[in-house]
Amino acid sequence: MRLTKWLASAFLISGVLLAQTADTKQPKLKSEKEQTAVMAIFNAAEPGARITATDALITKFADTEFKATALFIATASAEELGDWEKTVIYGERTLEADPKSYGTMLILARGFAGRTKEFDFDKEEKLTKADKYANTALELLKTAPKIRPDIADDQWEAQRKSWVSEAYEALGLSAMVRKKYSVAVTNYKAGLEASPGNANLLTRMATAYADDKKNDEAIATANQALATPNLNPQVKAIVENIKKKAEAAKAAK
Repeated sequence: MRLTKWLASAFLISGVLLAQTADTKQPKLKSEKEQTAVMAIFNAAEPGARITATDALITKFADTEFKATALFIATASAEELGDWEKTVIYGERTLEADPKSYGTMLILARGFAGRTKEFDFDKEEKLTKADKYANTALELLKTAPKIRPDIADDQWEAQRKSWVSEAYEALGLSAMVRKKYSVAVTNYKAGLEASPGNANLLTRMATAYADDKKNDEAIATANQALATPNLNPQVKAIVENIKKKAEAAKAAK
């Protein structure tokens, strides 16, 4: 879903394409054959096919200026498939080709933060990566150019803030694994400043408060999440459970 939304907003059929990157250089096509190979990536309906088309482009056109863009799409496609190993491989290759690809950093940040568990032997190594990717993305997003020149300023600002909130969410998740609940809350609040009313962030913040035994704050935050219009039923059930447990913990004191 993430990739489909990105393709709809980022692809400009005129030979000009800017991925989620702070690099202002616009890639150019060198031949009709290269163009056909690039278009094969965007015409592919399935994530696996997009990865295959990316590999074909890079193999046939080693000097293509679309290498970073293609690898970014492969990274997002691997994430869509739920293949974390491939996501990391293509993500790291993307950053080698384009160190300013904040889109790739966001994918890797949320992946490392979300998949790392408390007792993983390499917990700190993975969380350090998550934090680095998220913080670097935040810096790049401060001055990132529009992904497409004809996007209205207000639309671009809304999209930029959405990505900023993703970075703070990853930082919050990382802090949660470390059981640094107040740090997690601080990051979730920063994410909510960029994306007010984000039910996902409110749910995570309610969880952080509850785990920190701040039951009043957990209940209040859960109520905010439950007041979100058209709240996903699954999210609603999770929030109601958080609230119920916080209320029980409060009553037990």
